[in-house]
Amino acid sequence: MKTFASRPPPLLGKRAASRRPPPLGKTIASRRPPSAVTAFAYRWWPRTLRSRLSLVALTTATLLMVILTVAFNTVVRQHLQHQADDVLHTRAAAVAATVDASGSQVRVLETPGEELLDTNVWIYAGAQLLEKPPSATATSALTRAATRLAAPGGPQCVTAGSQGTVRMCSRAVPGDKGAATVVTALDLSPYRSSADTLLLASLALDAAMLACTYALTWLAVGRALRPVRTMTDDATRWSAIASEERLGSVARPAELARLGGSLDALLDRIRALLRHERQLTRELSHELRNPLARIIAELDWWQARPRSAADTTATHAAIADAARSMRTICDTLLDEARDNAVTAPGTADVLPVLRRLADRLDPTKDVIVTVPDTGLSAGVPDALLERIVSPLLDNALRYAHTRVEIRAAAHTHGIRVEVTDDGPGVPPSFAARLFQPGRRADPGDGHGGAGLGLPLARRLARSAGGEVHHDERHTPGAKFVVSLPAG
Repeated sequence: MKTFASRPPPLLGKRAASRRPPPLGKTIASRRPPSAVTAFAYRWWPRTLRSRLSLVALTTATLLMVILTVAFNTVVRQHLQHQADDVLHTRAAAVAATVDASGSQVRVLETPGEELLDTNVWIYAGAQLLEKPPSATATSALTRAATRLAAPGGPQCVTAGSQGTVRMCSRAVPGDKGAATVVTALDLSPYRSSADTLLLASLALDAAMLACTYALTWLAVGRALRPVRTMTDDATRWSAIASEERLGSVARPAELARLGGSLDALLDRIRALLRHERQLTRELSHELRNPLARIIAELDWWQARPRSAADTTATHAAIADAARSMRTICDTLLDEARDNAVTAPGTADVLPVLRRLADRLDPTKDVIVTVPDTGLSAGVPDALLERIVSPLLDNALRYAHTRVEIRAAAHTHGIRVEVTDDGPGVPPSFAARLFQPGRRADPGDGHGGAGLGLPLARRLARSAGGEVHHDERHTPGAKFVVSLPAG
């Protein structure tokens, strides 16, 4: 008996040695651990889409609220300062009406309510200080600020005081020979208190608005994602029970409808691949059954009683031939399943292939091979031609009473291989389902088979640009015709 040793591993040359992976230490060292900032961000970053969208909405609203709050409070403080300046200018105009600068000297006229007008008022004649508030000294910070305002070309208003809480404005009183200047002051504490109160109120309003924004966004996103949760639950339930339902069968928003359609198409492709894999497994087991049965039969026959060297050699040859047939079957079916397209071109001599198939068949049945043209060739490889015709012969031998005929001849568009038997034939009611995988006309008729041979033959023939069909006009028995391109 021949033994088939496994292929030895290739020797490692210079080129192979250069492809060795780097040492483990270098590989591990090259993978740096994540930084602390990255780990912290990954730990606290929201995991759900709902939380992330709510956080984005909250961040956007916070930025908008900060900008609006800063702008609002800036406008309010500017407005309050303008109000204070208006009060100071009005008071300065009232005080200026009591100053007489038309003569050679500046005089301050006595008027009713002089105490109210003199409050926080400085009066200058040129650079000379004429009057000042009773509470201010000549060297105080407010008096120095008033002197700067009274100087020619100086500012009209300034903010003074130890903490910038006093606003001071000047007003010139023109005269014939000289000019007088009135400087008034105003405490800004009430205005700033109002501005601070508005700031706190706006911050409280911002906090309330942000809380409402987050809550409403959370609810709105949850409402919007409810169909997604429904789709997830449906997909989980359908995968558990292998349901044929689809996500696109329910009315949904446009975006989710497109997502459901894409997922349905993906499910269809996955299920088609699974069906293809199951079909390939069944076809492999179906095709490998005959050579495996032949190996088992040869071994049982050889072990039944002592055999001569010639018998042992014949048994070994039969087992080796069956093993090669199994390898050919596996290569052919796997190549066809891998390519799933047009089979690679090749040429097969029809007569030797058909005779080789006939020699392996049941000797109790009369098998006739008829090929008028001994040079007839098919445009497919030998192994593929064998795999196309073999299921048809197995089916014919299974149902034939005494006789099976294989006839091959040239045709207009290639070659035709006809497999005919004298069995009961195909029931007319079953003819439409004859080439559907796993279908049999009468599963309880006592014949073996899984209903996979005929679909496999047609699929392999179509992959080579041919066809397999059943001739319903032939009686009695069944007739299958294989059409293939010529070699």
